[in-house]
Amino acid sequence: MSDTKQSTPSIQNSLHDHAPGSGKIEVKDRIASGGELHQDIAEHGDHKDGVAHLTDNFGHRIADNENSLKAGLRGPTLLEDFILREKIFHFDHERIPERIVHARGSGAHGVFECTKAIPELTKASIFQKEGTTCPVFVRFSTVTGGAGSVDTPRDVRGFAVKFYTESGNWDLVGNDIPVFFIQDAIKFPDLVHSVKMEADRGYPQAASAHDTFWDFVSLMPESLHTVMWAMSDRGIPRTFRNMEGFGVHTFRFVNEKGEGKFIKFHWKPVLGLESTTWDEAVKIAGANPDFHRQDLFESIDQGNYPAWDFGVQVFDEAWAAKQPYDVLDATKLIPEEEIPVEIIGRMTLNRNVDNFFAETEQVAFLPTNVIPGIDFSNDPLLQGRLFSYLDTQKSRLGTTNFHQIPINAPKCPFHNFQRDGMMQTLVPTGRANYEPNSLAEAGESGGPRACPTTGYKTFEENAERNDPTEKVRARAESFADHYSQPRMYYRSLTENEQAHTASAIVFELSKVQIDHVRTRVVAQLRNVDESLAKRVADGLAIDLPEKAKAAKEPVDLGTSDALSIQKQAKNTLKGRTIGILFAEGSDLAEIKQFKMLIESEGGTPVLVAPKVGGIPVKDGELKADAKLDGAPSVLFDGVISILAPEQAEKLTRNAAAIQWFMDAYAHCKTIAHCKGTQVLLDRAGIEKDDGVIALEAFAKTGVKRHWAREPKVRDLA
Repeated sequence: MSDTKQSTPSIQNSLHDHAPGSGKIEVKDRIASGGELHQDIAEHGDHKDGVAHLTDNFGHRIADNENSLKAGLRGPTLLEDFILREKIFHFDHERIPERIVHARGSGAHGVFECTKAIPELTKASIFQKEGTTCPVFVRFSTVTGGAGSVDTPRDVRGFAVKFYTESGNWDLVGNDIPVFFIQDAIKFPDLVHSVKMEADRGYPQAASAHDTFWDFVSLMPESLHTVMWAMSDRGIPRTFRNMEGFGVHTFRFVNEKGEGKFIKFHWKPVLGLESTTWDEAVKIAGANPDFHRQDLFESIDQGNYPAWDFGVQVFDEAWAAKQPYDVLDATKLIPEEEIPVEIIGRMTLNRNVDNFFAETEQVAFLPTNVIPGIDFSNDPLLQGRLFSYLDTQKSRLGTTNFHQIPINAPKCPFHNFQRDGMMQTLVPTGRANYEPNSLAEAGESGGPRACPTTGYKTFEENAERNDPTEKVRARAESFADHYSQPRMYYRSLTENEQAHTASAIVFELSKVQIDHVRTRVVAQLRNVDESLAKRVADGLAIDLPEKAKAAKEPVDLGTSDALSIQKQAKNTLKGRTIGILFAEGSDLAEIKQFKMLIESEGGTPVLVAPKVGGIPVKDGELKADAKLDGAPSVLFDGVISILAPEQAEKLTRNAAAIQWFMDAYAHCKTIAHCKGTQVLLDRAGIEKDDGVIALEAFAKTGVKRHWAREPKVRDLA
């Protein structure tokens, strides 16, 4: 308001109230019992300056913005926490109708089969008998970008599965990384605000390489474990079919006797783990922004159904109490060497959606959707999600009746007294919309009733290292170790994977414009691994800062080979896509030979040529599947070249052909070639190694990555 005469006290008051952070205050950093940073207004500060004080939307000052209110330090979150509920409620409704996170997704239908019955662990109907099946719907997604962003940014991926069981829907809403950035749901809006496009400029899209995200990370050491995963090759998966999935949180199985065991859920891809390189991921985004979505769709369409084995880690409270970390902490995992993953099922995706919007966009996943025999733990991040997801659907889908949308509806009967609401599609009959009632005595339908025998019962125990009589905003000290598991993860990687991780952190921090943020991140990394911190500091050309003070000194937890992609790599043609380059005069019989070999092993050959349509080749004519400049080698897991010498010579003047081979070489892929192709390889500067081979060696070599080549093609941190 430039004309103050037109201002009213109410306008002035509203302007004043909407200027957060404009006051000059003294902030005191405090590390609390769980190792979390509190930035508090100093006790002796100016408490009359209302602008400087954090409040809820109705002006109530907030004493703790780091912890939700719990029944005991390790207890469940309380519904009376109006600060948490308002913060999450407002966050859930910030965007309409696109999802705030996981906006870009791809979905498919399939079937889940129980391969090992476990009635001694759970009364969940799907696990009572080997061979029991149920339909599923799965949605994979990136987290950070909008619905129109690309498929291959460095990011966490969502891995959400809806089981349509005979006992109702069970939604296992997880990620491709087994840990998360934060320990308490009250920090979720802050995390997402920091990683999304910066508020004043609206960029970067689908990227974490910017000031606000790394500022948050530098002040929240609990986020470092997930950051290490995201900065490693796990953050750039080759396809959805090559991703692991995790339930992230600790859940609970409950059997018919009411006995409970803690559970961690795992999805293991049958095709094995596979990643891209960063240069490859960036080029895929330009060549095909829908790369992951198209790969999933076409694999199912061609009958190459992707599958995952479903496993659990099972443990009890006695085991949990002995660990140097807290199993309720979502920033921690349980090494498979400590508790092996027991495979109990398999999921196969065998049908694409009929309509992307009706199914993939309108599907609503709810962590609260569990069936008898599956229960929650007191994980404070999970507790907040139990509220948040249900609340979000009203904003995104516009009605409390979103469960009636076919993709969300259970495939078993459902009956209750909920009525009306926007977009009501059911037509209940009779007067019974309440209970108790005695309408049945008058010959009318009295409606459904609760069943203590088969209905859902919550596990009753809540005193596991917890005093539920306390109401506290705090974290247990067992949450305070933020560095031991990131250290375990980093040291479990191969040397090549470690170099990729360090290089990714250098790249991300090179985009950060605030010097002290870079310095603070490197100071935190010194607690993870000294050599990693030195590599990052050297890559940024900064001095190695003093090590950050740890809330709890880290301990060495050893290593776990299960955390490394390269240590688990499968050298197989199954599920892989191989580009075969040919041109006029190429040997048709040889092309057919390799095409048959790849298909017989479960792979997909793609014929690439300078032109599409009928191309005259030796002994016939052949159509290409893709044009050379529209099908760069980044789209393939390996490449084969079958060229007549004169055509190879001609292609040395084609930049797309030169780049085709240069990229395959730079991304450490197998290049199988005929003698005529050598002139092209020489022009591209490609040296012979274990992965640059003659055609006849292809069947033995396969399409594995040849990581020993990488130091020749790029500098890594």
